[in-house]
Amino acid sequence: MDTPSTSQFFAFKDCLARRILALPGLNSESEDSSDLDEFAMYLAVESWEIVPESLQNITYESRTDAPEDLDDLPLDSLSSEFCDSLISYGFVPDVEDAFRFLHRVMEDYLKEACTPPPVWASTRTRECEICEREVPLTYHHLIPKSTHAKVLKKKWHPESMLNSVAWLCRPCHTAVHQVARTEDLARNYYTVGLLLEREDIQKWRKYAAKQRFGVRRG
Repeated sequence: MDTPSTSQFFAFKDCLARRILALPGLNSESEDSSDLDEFAMYLAVESWEIVPESLQNITYESRTDAPEDLDDLPLDSLSSEFCDSLISYGFVPDVEDAFRFLHRVMEDYLKEACTPPPVWASTRTRECEICEREVPLTYHHLIPKSTHAKVLKKKWHPESMLNSVAWLCRPCHTAVHQVARTEDLARNYYTVGLLLEREDIQKWRKYAAKQRFGVRRG
């Protein structure tokens, strides 16, 4: 099976890693983080394929698709390598405990995947998310308010994303609105990461990062 690339899969993998670290007798201080990441990735790939497609794609918006319990999870289809790996490393004594371990991981995953989005004001940073200077900040609606009706009608993004913001200094905020129209921002540049992929924003970022706040020129 190829390694999935969805955010849900990586949330599942992280839930696996946290459960491994919580196992009795595991000395987390002596564990190499790269080894843990590799092992969690291996277990995630081996077990992800038995997760129903509706749960592989679950989000806060589709949380009603989550089952009340996980008793119908097709554990009989679980890769033997998953159970054998946990047993051979001494993490669980037998197959039944490996099943229970995965059951707890799935509970963690569904809870995380169905978590409501943050109150965006609580995401405030100390540094501008583009130039990384610690200066007074403004908040930029990553999906401009004037486009919200169209965004929902066209189903570009779920409603929970509409009020997502980036914390930008005034010069960077202005620069963002100068490089793209509001509809383009809403549809194609709705995260800071996507904005930073633009060559013009990258050039601006290098320039802005060197500017001292409050210094007048000319």
